[in-house]
Amino acid sequence: MQFTTNNEVGSPAMDKIVNWANQGKGECIAWHNGTDIYVKTQDGQSRAIVGDWIVKSSSGVFYSCTPDVFNKTYELADNKEDKNGYKQEIRTSMFEER
Repeated sequence: MQFTTNNEVGSPAMDKIVNWANQGKGECIAWHNGTDIYVKTQDGQSRAIVGDWIVKSSSGVFYSCTPDVFNKTYELADNKEDKNGYKQEIRTSMFEER
């Protein structure tokens, strides 16, 4: 999910991303301070700024990824809307065996 805007008045963008990452977890793995999003990773914490992507790997691990690395690593596989009407880009790694 791409982090496209910080928490401007009336914008639920950051809360939506954090809630998505924390969904079904017994612990908080993502949070924000109103400007940036932080994701707890195996190596510590990862900071995402506006424009970055929050990625969920096939093993369920979340991490942040800059747009240039994201576009070199993933290709568009599908566009769809979730149950709340949010558009989601489904991408697959260009490096995974298919």
